[in-house]
Amino acid sequence: MSALNKAKGFKKSKSGTYLSMAGTAFGAIGVAKQIKKARAEHDTLRLIDATVTGLAIVTGLAILYRELKRLGDDDVLLG
Repeated sequence: MSALNKAKGFKKSKSGTYLSMAGTAFGAIGVAKQIKKARAEHDTLRLIDATVTGLAIVTGLAILYRELKRLGDDDVLLG
């Protein structure tokens, strides 16, 4: 398998999925800050926005976890 094909398959590999999960989880830091600020300012609309964004992050992580389980031993980068 060529290096280019391996690079294209990275997103569908275990390593790529872990990297996607880390990036998605990193977004939770921003959401936590947004929730804290919204509570301090008693801004209901921002609180709702942060909550919906947080739910999107949780859903994204669940989808990535499911994909990780599906990959199992069929990792693209392992050959």
